[in-house]
Amino acid sequence: MEMISQIAGWVLLLLGSAFILIGAVGVIRLPDVFARMHGAGIIDTLGAGLILAGLMTQAGFTLIMVKLAFIFIFLIFTNPTATHALARAALNAGVKPLTNFKKTGEDKPSKS
Repeated sequence: MEMISQIAGWVLLLLGSAFILIGAVGVIRLPDVFARMHGAGIIDTLGAGLILAGLMTQAGFTLIMVKLAFIFIFLIFTNPTATHALARAALNAGVKPLTNFKKTGEDKPSKS
């Protein structure tokens, strides 16, 4: 049984690391600040959650697992809130999101 929990812990750690790496590539490749914040906020929460879940699996039922669970709950509330605050600050500073809409008032993206 301990071997299964160790393997599951390592799988979660590797998945979390992969998601964080994908998020880092997304931050580099996405076109504007809002798309970058969206990608980083979602992937950061998911990647950190998977890493913390892997660490909880590795720790077993101990006080360390409880502390990691509290950190996970804290991250679930603070990461989206921080991303929202950054997006609001960017909008208030006058940063306009990139859009692919024509200026003729159409509701659909342009083909060009």
